[in-house]
Parts: sequence; structure tokens; C-alpha cells
Amino acid sequence: MSVQAIVSSGPKVMRVAVVGVGLVGSEFINQLLNFPTPNPFRIVTLTSSKTTLHAPDGLNITPDSWKQSLAQASLRPDFPFLLRELAALVKPGEPVVLVDNTSSNAVAALYPQFLRSGVHVITPNKKAFSAELSLYESIVSASLASGAKFLNEATVGAGLPIISTLKDLVATGDQVLKIEGVFSGTMSYIFNEFSTGQEGGPSFSSVVKVAREKGYTEPHPADDLNGADVARKLTILSRCIPSLRSSLPDGYQSVSTKSLVPQELEGIDTGDEFIARLPEFDDHFNKMRADAAKENQVLRFAGVIDVASGTIKADLEKYPVTHPFATALGGSDNIVMFYTARYGARPLVVQGAGAGAAVTAMGVMSDLLKLV
Repeated sequence: MSVQAIVSSGPKVMRVAVVGVGLVGSEFINQLLNFPTPNPFRIVTLTSSKTTLHAPDGLNITPDSWKQSLAQASLRPDFPFLLRELAALVKPGEPVVLVDNTSSNAVAALYPQFLRSGVHVITPNKKAFSAELSLYESIVSASLASGAKFLNEATVGAGLPIISTLKDLVATGDQVLKIEGVFSGTMSYIFNEFSTGQEGGPSFSSVVKVAREKGYTEPHPADDLNGADVARKLTILSRCIPSLRSSLPDGYQSVSTKSLVPQELEGIDTGDEFIARLPEFDDHFNKMRADAAKENQVLRFAGVIDVASGTIKADLEKYPVTHPFATALGGSDNIVMFYTARYGARPLVVQGAGAGAAVTAMGVMSDLLKLV
């Protein structure tokens, strides 16, 4: 199918370039194409890891046709080309948006250049906002210089309003005292199943194995169990708090993080071998569960940002069986509690599905709607 340009109509047109067409990217594209009329969005670019479709006035695609059109495209991904093309489209009243649905470091590193050119950036990609402080500061300064915005709600909690809630608290003058939450859908599922307040239960290795089979973990479960995902999310949130913005010079690597990967398994190359050997360490995890149960507590992998002390940590913590982290969570839910001067005695709580393509794409879509 050939790609034909279509002339945009209507008073408000937003040109959207979508990079990354995996699970989240595909869901986002379909949400965009199915947006109720009048649809202000014109998809001008689709880029996969192999091919690119581009038409400055909008691609002639439908929910049923875009995958085939992209697969047959002759253009190869070329980000300098994309930057030049999108920058040329920026005009007063006609915003241009780059939506990065990848997890690529290379794309994240280009955000300052897109922003400096006046192109807005929306993304669920955690890399840019949790890396070294210098990249984050480049993003902020580029945004301030051009007026182009960067929005990244879906980097923490998928479609849950976690970043926007924190930004609203800060912008309205509330004093954020502490943020505490179960930020990883994978870790949430594992410990909801493993630690229920009883001394016994399924083995840790069997729970991780099932989580992997259900698609809750990365192909290599160590990528979840090392706590880096939670550390990245804590970095992103801490940089929304003025007094902590510069506290993590090396990004997520500056966060105090407890890895649950046994030291003996740290060099295991494949997920299959990791799963095969994890039962060797079940006694260790069983003892932790039993010790917590004797104290009427459960184990949860939580993230904490304590503003007063400057403590930012991701660790396996014990909570009373009556705590919301024990009673309110199910499946792969996230839950985040904001303790502030206004919400002191009873924290502001955001809770719900924290993983999945549909809700993550919704978070991306909600950011896009903020620009309309």
C-alpha cells in the first residue's frame, strides 16, 4: 500500500511523530487513530527499529493498515532526518510532538535537540529522566529555551496520575514530606503472592517462575529483581521535588537499592538458567517470610523518598498486615502514598494497575491531550 499525504483540516492540528511500535506503541497508535472526530492529531511519522513512514501533512493510514504500510516502507530509521523534518513543521498554533515509545538510550539522548527545535516530547521511556543529572538538566534547559514541553507521566505507574499529582502538589505550594510506594508491578505481584502474613506459602522461586510465564517479568527476571526499575522511578519523582532535583548526580545508580538477585546468580546470562537455579535460594527467602509473619508483617519491595533526610531508597521492607501495602494490593497493582503538609495524618494515595500496554498507552495519550 502506498503512503499518500492528506491535507489537514480544522482550526487546530497537532502533528505527531511516533517512534517505537511495540506493545505500547501499537496500542498508542490505535488509540490515536480511533480518537473521536474531530480528531486534531495527524500522524506524520511512524518509526520502527527497521523502517520509517513519513509524510509532513499526515500519513494516510488506518488501524487496520498502518502495520502493513510500515513494514513495506523503504525509508530506514534516521533520527537526524527526523529532527530536521519535524523542526521544519513547527509553526505558531501548529504544535509538533515526538512520542517515544521505545526504551532506547539513544533516542532519549536526543530529547534536548528535539526540544530546542520546538518539538514537544512525550514518552513512557524512563531512560532520559533517570540517567545522569546532566542529561536531565539539558532537557529542562532546552524546554525552557524553546517553550516546547516534555511530558512523561507514563514513566512511573503507567496510566496512573503519579507524576502529575506530585507536580500539582509542588506547584500549588504544598510541602512534600515523604513519598512511599510499591512502584514495580512485577515486584508487587511477586510479593503479593509470596508474602501474605502466613509463615508458609509457595516458594519464592515458584512465584518468580509463574510471574515470568504470565509475562509480568522481563525475559531475564534478574532485570526486575535487581531493583533498578524502582530506582529509576524514584529518580524521576525526586527530580520533580525542587530540594531533591540535584541529589542524584548519577541518576538511578545513585539510589540506595537492594538487589534481590542472589550474589551467586549475578553472572547468569539467560533467564532460563536463572529460573532453574533460583530454587537453591528458597530457604533464604522462606526464612525472611517466616520472620516477618511472626511479627504479624508482610514483605513488600518498596520505594521511599524522605525529603527531610534526603533518603531515597528501594528496598525489601516489612509492613504490618493491616497496612495498605498488605491489604489493598492485588495482582501487579502499584500504590503510592504522598505525605505532605496538607496530607499529613492521612496521605494522598494513588493506586491501580501499574503495568500493561493499554494503561501505559493511556498515560501517553493523556499527556498528548494536555497539549491540545
